[in-house]
Amino acid sequence: MATATVKQNGSAKKVTTAKKDVQEKLAKEAIGEKPTPITKEASKPQPVQEIVKPLVNLDDRMLKFEQMKGLAHQRERLNNTLSELNKFKYNQSDSASFEIVDSQKLSFMTTNTNLIHIVTNHLKSTLESRKREIEKQLIDFEL
Repeated sequence: MATATVKQNGSAKKVTTAKKDVQEKLAKEAIGEKPTPITKEASKPQPVQEIVKPLVNLDDRMLKFEQMKGLAHQRERLNNTLSELNKFKYNQSDSASFEIVDSQKLSFMTTNTNLIHIVTNHLKSTLESRKREIEKQLIDFEL
């Protein structure tokens, strides 16, 4: 028996025959290696397993798309807020004021520029941190 070339799926594959297996066994015995037993199964070519793609549920995919769209919208709002905060000018005079009002109409107001500077810097760093988190989620997001 000789070595045969089998054409399968458009590519040529070599299939070893029993004569080739016997020659390999004898060569291994000659150099002192422990020979492997020759079986009919070993001389047969192994079938190629096809990769099966999982079925995609359209509703799940649409839900994930909406989640991704929500993350993108949050990032856009954070960018807008950061750009507005960066435009904010405050000087050492009384021209700047900071006011917080709650749902019961109680308010806190200050014109202390040092306090305004500290609050705006903390707000900027918090918003930038959240923006980085959302960007990481968007990058890692899988549909």
